[in-house]
Amino acid sequence: MRHVSLGRLSRAAAALALSCAASVTAAGAQTYPSRDIVLLCAFPAGSGADVIVRYFGEKVRPLTGRTVIVQNVPGAGGNIAAEQMVRSKPDGHTIFVHAGNTVASNQHLIKNNPIDAAKQVRIAATINRQGFFVTAHTKSPWKTLAELTEAMKAKGDKATYATTANSGVILGALYAQKAGLSAVEVRYRMGPDSLKEMETGRVDYGLHDPQISMQESRKGNLRLLAVATGERMKSTPDVPTMTELGYPMDLQGWFAAMVPMQTPEPIVRQINAWFNQVLETKDAQEFLEAFGGEAWASTPEVGQARLEKDLVDWVDYIRAGGLTPQ
Repeated sequence: MRHVSLGRLSRAAAALALSCAASVTAAGAQTYPSRDIVLLCAFPAGSGADVIVRYFGEKVRPLTGRTVIVQNVPGAGGNIAAEQMVRSKPDGHTIFVHAGNTVASNQHLIKNNPIDAAKQVRIAATINRQGFFVTAHTKSPWKTLAELTEAMKAKGDKATYATTANSGVILGALYAQKAGLSAVEVRYRMGPDSLKEMETGRVDYGLHDPQISMQESRKGNLRLLAVATGERMKSTPDVPTMTELGYPMDLQGWFAAMVPMQTPEPIVRQINAWFNQVLETKDAQEFLEAFGGEAWASTPEVGQARLEKDLVDWVDYIRAGGLTPQ
């Protein structure tokens, strides 16, 4: 009788299990998508981010052959939605559409963060590049950043500014630090919440995301005094950068479609192809420019590299801004 060691049996069983798992994964990728696709949005319905997510949901839908549902999961600066995504089944049916730079900043700003973006978040497709703006209400007297800076220095610690997202928080801290301001931050849940107080003068200026900045600028409510990107944006060529005005920085925001890290590569590639196909259209490019951004079609590898870079860079941003995890 031939004897086979338990070790050899265990190795054979493990190999068989891996083979079966690979077969199941391949079969799943071939039939993808097999049901409705959910796009997670980290902000409430009607917000600037929600408009972007719903736009891409509508444009991607006919390419998928399935119903695409937008689910709003606000809270914790997008971290609740991010956690829901990484805990979801890694089969491409739950996609988180959000700012990759915010996912990176949350990793360091949220104490005991329940997710590890470097290990659990896979960038399937990049969507756009965008920048935060220093804004003033049109009812305020400040028409340039130089005028605002001079006035805020005179006000000392009576000066105030509005923020919502992490990039705005850092921009506000860096501007105050580099300009020698003692302005006090007033944080709001959403950008529109700050507009009334800016209009009445209770809050002096704002650090707003490109969606609310462009929207309210077109309405005649906000002046865009400067943008925090390293170079001027194509969507706002007349708005100078903070660097041009003497405050060196390059805070670039970018939206992406994200899935759990374990998502099979063929599914990641399919999601990438859908979003890139949309981004190639003139309609999508004009839509993103209207929201203060630029279309950014790339590969999953390029997007992942940008996330990894931001995870490192935000350590320095947070240190420079004097922020501590909450």
